[in-house]
Amino acid sequence: MVLPSAYLPPISWFAALQQGEPVLIEQYENYHKQTIRNRCTIDSPNGLLSLSIPVDRSTFVGGKCQMKDVRISTHSDWQHQHWYALETSYFNSPFFEYLQDDFRPLYERHWTFLMDFNEALIIRCCELLDFQSDFRRTEQYTGIAPTADFVPQPYYQVFQQKHGFLPDLSIIDLLFNMGKEAVLFLKTKV
Repeated sequence: MVLPSAYLPPISWFAALQQGEPVLIEQYENYHKQTIRNRCTIDSPNGLLSLSIPVDRSTFVGGKCQMKDVRISTHSDWQHQHWYALETSYFNSPFFEYLQDDFRPLYERHWTFLMDFNEALIIRCCELLDFQSDFRRTEQYTGIAPTADFVPQPYYQVFQQKHGFLPDLSIIDLLFNMGKEAVLFLKTKV
């Protein structure tokens, strides 16, 4: 199975990852803006919130750049802003206090390449979910394989009373709200 590199991927991405098949992360595809490659969606006090990592477009040739070469822009304080958004949104969630120290250091470190940051976050999430993070990057362009249909299982969300249940948010939502039980909600239907 081949999956795209993703910033704090949606729950469906992790559901595909845990299917037991060897997983490759496509690194030779051209970067697509406004996708999960540099954007995740969380539940905030005001509803859905998209967090986007700014990319440095100076290395793009003809408007294109392979994922492995996409650099993170250094012109904004996005890491601080993203961490503040996560704190604000999940401070009252059941597991934020226990898991924040697993994620905060990744937001305090300088990252050059988007794929490296995405991969570090994915590995951390796999560790917290007790997944064998048995994936590697592609050695040549292979394309993204379609994944099984994902049927979201409702779980507790901090702002559910206000917004209703919001399916397929970033895996961080599931982890901060359900902790180790998150793995029980990563089910797919073929």
